[in-house]
Amino acid sequence: MPRGSSLLCLLAAASVLLAVDGKKAKQPRCPASCTCTKDNALCERAGLIPRSFPFDHAAGSNVLFTANNLESINEDAFLGLPHLEYLFIENNQIKSLSPYAFRGLKTLVHLLAYNNLEVLPKDLFEGLEALTKVDLRGNQFTCDCKLKWLVDWKCSTSATVDQIYCKGPASLLDKKINDLQSQSFDCFTTEFAPYQSLKFESISVEAFSFGNDQYVVFAQPFIGKCSFLEWDHVEMIFRNFDDIDSTSTVICKPLVIDSQLFVIVAQLFGGSHIYKRDTSANKFIKLQGIDILKIRKPNDVETFRIDGESFFVIADSSKAGSTTIYKWNGNGFYSHQSLHPWYRDTDVEYMEISSKPHLILSSSSQRPVIYQWNKGTKQFDRRTDIPEMEDVYAVKHFQVQSDLFICLTRFIGDSKVMRWDGALFRELQTMPSRGSMVFHPFSVGSRQYAILGSDYSFTQVYHWDANKGEFVHFQELNIQAPRAFSLVSIDNRQFLLASSFKGKTQIIEHLDIDLSN
Repeated sequence: MPRGSSLLCLLAAASVLLAVDGKKAKQPRCPASCTCTKDNALCERAGLIPRSFPFDHAAGSNVLFTANNLESINEDAFLGLPHLEYLFIENNQIKSLSPYAFRGLKTLVHLLAYNNLEVLPKDLFEGLEALTKVDLRGNQFTCDCKLKWLVDWKCSTSATVDQIYCKGPASLLDKKINDLQSQSFDCFTTEFAPYQSLKFESISVEAFSFGNDQYVVFAQPFIGKCSFLEWDHVEMIFRNFDDIDSTSTVICKPLVIDSQLFVIVAQLFGGSHIYKRDTSANKFIKLQGIDILKIRKPNDVETFRIDGESFFVIADSSKAGSTTIYKWNGNGFYSHQSLHPWYRDTDVEYMEISSKPHLILSSSSQRPVIYQWNKGTKQFDRRTDIPEMEDVYAVKHFQVQSDLFICLTRFIGDSKVMRWDGALFRELQTMPSRGSMVFHPFSVGSRQYAILGSDYSFTQVYHWDANKGEFVHFQELNIQAPRAFSLVSIDNRQFLLASSFKGKTQIIEHLDIDLSN
C-alpha cells in the first residue's frame, strides 16, 4: 500500500476514536433545580422529575426530592438511573403516581416517600428485587380495597416497612396498616351483565343435565316450539341443539328418569303431550298424550321424587280443569291424584317442610293452599292455606342455612317474602310489584338472590343480607315482560336465563368482581 494511503487511513481511524472519546467524555449536566455531586443529587422546588443526572451510570447513586412542586410521577420517571440505590421523595403534594413510576430500578434498596398520598397504585414495587427499606410515613392513606395489594405485598416482601396508619375509612381510622391482613378487606362483589341475546320470545325456561352435558329449553308460545340449546365450548355461546314442534306451547319441562330424558310439553290448544329422547335416532319422539278432560289450560308444571318414585304435577288454570299429579310406572305416566278442581290454579310449587313433601297451589280464586304428603295413602292431603294472601300468582321457595322461605308473586300490589316458623309462614318482607309475573329466588355459590320481574318497569335483583336477615336491593335489569328465570353453571361460569314474553330472550352472566384490581 502506498505510504500516503496508509497515512490517510491512520488519520481517519484516529478521528473516529477521538469522536467516540468525545461522546464518552460528554456528561449530562446537573438539572437547574438540583445540586449534584459525584453520585448524589438534591432537588428542591422542582416541578418535574429530571430525565438525566451527571451520574446516570454510577453505582450507589442517591437522589433526594424534597419540598418540591411535584404533583405527579409518570411511568419510567427514573429510567435513566438504572443503578440508583437510594431514592428519597419527601414533602411533596403528589396527586397521581403511575404504577410503573419506579420501573427499571432493579438495584434500588431504599425508598422513602413522605408525601400527601391517599393511595398507591397496585404493584408499584413490582420488579424492585433489591428493595430493603420502604418508609411511607406522613401520607393520608385510605385503607380500602385499592390499598389491599400493599397489605398483601407487605406480608410477602423481605423489605422493612415502617409503621403507617389508616386515615380512613372511619372503621379503620388510626389502625396500623402493618397489622392489617387480607381478611380485613371485603373486596369482592358481583354483577349481572348481559351476555347473549336470543332472537325469539319465550314464556318459560328450564336448565337441565342429561348425559353429562348441560342444556336449556325455552317454550316459544307464538310459533309453538320447544327450543333446546347447548353450550358451544369453542365459541362460548349457547347454540341450537334440537326442537319439538307443538301448538301454543307454554311449558317445556324436562324430566330425567333412569338415564332417560322425558319432556312434558304443555299446550293451550291441541292437548298436552310427553316426549322421550331417542338417543339412537338422536331425536325426540312422542310417547303419550295427557288427559284433555283434566288438563285444559296448563299454566305450570313441577317435577319431584318421593320415596324413589317420579312424579309431575300440572297446575290447570281453566274453570273446568283440575290440577293433576302424574306418576311414572316404568312404561308411562298415569294420573295419580287430582287436587281441587274449579279453582283456576296458576302455579304449583314442590318443597319439603320439616323433611315432609308438600305442595303449595296458587290460584286466582283463593289464597295459596298447602298440601302435605300422606305416607299411608301415598297422596297429598290439604293441610292449610296462607292467610291474608289473596291474588298470589306464584310461589317459589328457597333456604338460607336451615331456614325455609317462600317468595309470593303478585301482579299488582306487594309481592312478599315469608318465613316458616315451624307452624306457618309469617310475613318477613314486602316488595312493590308493578305487573310482576315472576319472583324467582336462586343462589350462586354462597350468595342468595331473588329477582322480581315487571311488565311496566325494570326487573329488580335483590341480594340476601345475612346481617339484616332480609333481601336488599342489588341491581336493575332491562328485560321486557319477563316470565321465568333459570340458572345454569357451565365451565365454571354461571348464567341466568331470562325468558321474555314481548322481547328478545336474554342470557345474563353472573360475574365476580375484585374491587382491589
